[in-house]
Amino acid sequence: MPGVEGRVALITGASQGIGRACALVLAGAGAKVALCARNQEKLDQLSSEIAASGGEAGAFKIDVASEEEIKAGVKAVIARFGKIDILVNNAGVARDQLVMRMKRADWDEVLNTNLTAPFLLTQAVIGSMLKQRWGRIINITSIFGQIGQAGQANYASSKAGLIGLTMAVAREVASRNITVNAVAPGWIETAMTSVLPAELKESMLKNIPLGRTGTDLDVAHAVKFLASEEAGYITGEVLKVNGGILMG
Repeated sequence: MPGVEGRVALITGASQGIGRACALVLAGAGAKVALCARNQEKLDQLSSEIAASGGEAGAFKIDVASEEEIKAGVKAVIARFGKIDILVNNAGVARDQLVMRMKRADWDEVLNTNLTAPFLLTQAVIGSMLKQRWGRIINITSIFGQIGQAGQANYASSKAGLIGLTMAVAREVASRNITVNAVAPGWIETAMTSVLPAELKESMLKNIPLGRTGTDLDVAHAVKFLASEEAGYITGEVLKVNGGILMG
């Protein structure tokens, strides 16, 4: 089976941004996509858009901050599609503040959403992958999990932890033909970055060798590759999609 055709992909944070782009790209390549997020209306709209283009999608309302919703949602996806081949852990939040002023609640929310949720989702789907002896888990981390960022101690820690989780699980399940990789975007134009100060955006742009910010599709195409049959000998890898800001 070439590419991702016929595979079932569960994507978190699929209602907007990178998650939405991943859903459209994977569906366009022939995968059946399980769209997961908190906004049911946006999920339904995206599902209809994919269906209108000849793809197959299902909308599943899941708040990844809830372990119960994760377990119930994964069961619902398997009941609908029969299996899960690909997991894209994309849902994430940011609650920026200098470490000396950061509230414990903001630390906990970011770590729970960005790191604990991918752990729980991996646990929930791994049985389906082990049974069929094939799987792809792709975690969306961040360049700031590799280089840090002032005012983002919680976010950077969660994304660095996600890289560690990626490599640990990759070692555990490699013998079952399951690969686990991460994609580390740099400066990507999304709803999350659109609200940042203009001077910060200009400063970041000067540091990008390719001379432009990234798009959600730049990330989605990297995800599609790692989810494909062709990437079967790649695991425990962090694929940098950052325009050259961080090399090596």
